[in-house]
Amino acid sequence: MPIYDIAGLKVRINNCTGRTQKQAVPYLAKDQSENQNIDIDIDVTQERVETAMSEHPEMNRDDWIYMLTGTDFYTKLLKFDGILLHSSCVVVDGMAYAFSADSGTGKSTHTSLWLKKFGDRAYMLNDDKPAIRIIDGRVYACGTPWSGKYDYSSPEIVPLAGICFLERSQVNTIKPADTKKAIFNIFSQTLRKLGPNTMNRLFDVLDRLFALVPIYELGCNISQEAVDVSYNAMKKGIEEQDYENKN
Repeated sequence: MPIYDIAGLKVRINNCTGRTQKQAVPYLAKDQSENQNIDIDIDVTQERVETAMSEHPEMNRDDWIYMLTGTDFYTKLLKFDGILLHSSCVVVDGMAYAFSADSGTGKSTHTSLWLKKFGDRAYMLNDDKPAIRIIDGRVYACGTPWSGKYDYSSPEIVPLAGICFLERSQVNTIKPADTKKAIFNIFSQTLRKLGPNTMNRLFDVLDRLFALVPIYELGCNISQEAVDVSYNAMKKGIEEQDYENKN
């Protein structure tokens, strides 16, 4: 079974075929030796795939392997202080900015405008399901192979400047997120079908995440001005946080 470097972890995936295999190529570990320590083992059996297909025949085998391997990875990621955040995550000048919203709201269109504005200073880390991890007391956004139908991703681990929940609005405005609303938003954009112990772990990670990284609400009309408003506020937020940490 191939071994991958994903979100700073050694990941071994059984039944990594089709779309999953193709999108995972940039994440292949240089060391493929069998005697190394593996952080996450993913074993999507044919039985699991057949069961899923019988319950939801509208999705084909390749789609289900992609879905099940991703679900297994993000569930096991909780043990390593990480979560899935359904979002479009762009990197500018070495800092990651994650924009989350329901499908169809315009988060990918918004981040595409970031790429247009910043040019060579920017790239897409993951356009659908980046991993968010706390490593040594700091929050990072991580590329993963589970990156949506267009596969916009990069196998990088980048400090996270902030998480921004995007809503359509005629006027571009940004503000710190209301805590209760932010908790609801994150729960709606991460794994939810978890057992009691795993759910407790999710609560623990979220509690630490909220204390370590700024979270915003963006009213956005999907324009270049929306990019300026969100970037300036989030960049200022991380600069102020860095100043407080140094003093």
